[in-house]
Amino acid sequence: MKFCANQGKQVTIQAGDRTYARHAIATHFVQSGESYLDLIETYVKPVYQPGDILSSSEKVIALCQGRVVTEEQVRPGFWAKLLSRFVHQTSAGPGMGLPTKMQFAINQCGLGRVLWAAIRAGFDKLRGVRGTFYRLLGEEVRGLDGFYGEDIPEYAHMGVRVPSEPDKVCDEVFEKTGVMMMIVDANDLDVELLGRCGQLKDRNPDQLSALIADNPAGQGRQLTPFILIREVS
Repeated sequence: MKFCANQGKQVTIQAGDRTYARHAIATHFVQSGESYLDLIETYVKPVYQPGDILSSSEKVIALCQGRVVTEEQVRPGFWAKLLSRFVHQTSAGPGMGLPTKMQFAINQCGLGRVLWAAIRAGFDKLRGVRGTFYRLLGEEVRGLDGFYGEDIPEYAHMGVRVPSEPDKVCDEVFEKTGVMMMIVDANDLDVELLGRCGQLKDRNPDQLSALIADNPAGQGRQLTPFILIREVS
């Protein structure tokens, strides 16, 4: 099997004293409500070998679970439009700088908590500390993708939430397909390990994250939500 990387990414990576090859597995554009088990059987199992690790994007799992929110459900109000103006935009995208995403945060956490998080974030920014807003509001707010169609037009009017029970999903995948999987929220700035199967619980989370530290799945429309990882000599 020939391992292939997305443009601008490397096939191999050094993690500790070991070298790993990563293969970007292309799929069709996954729609809400599809089966992640079917996707893995179709795209992953033909190239998977015992001992491999599958890294799955959180977005494809969330889509399969139907964890989506539409513009009609998060029509921005006054506070969402105001607060979004003060959000720092990174190379990973506008984030809460989008009024729809800010309204989602208000709907999830309440206006009072969002205002408090915004105030705390403003003070921390003066001290050079970033990420306070997302840290205070939690994973649901931090992990919301979509409502931004520059790279993927289909997501312009839809938000994708974080997957539900990611550890349980990974255990189900191993039980029904034999594939050891972890679910990650990765972009070109950082990697967050959201879930992993029981067979990977003895692995240090930082070591697992290091396997995809350069975000081999890519940031745009690569359609490679699955990364097959194999140790090489």
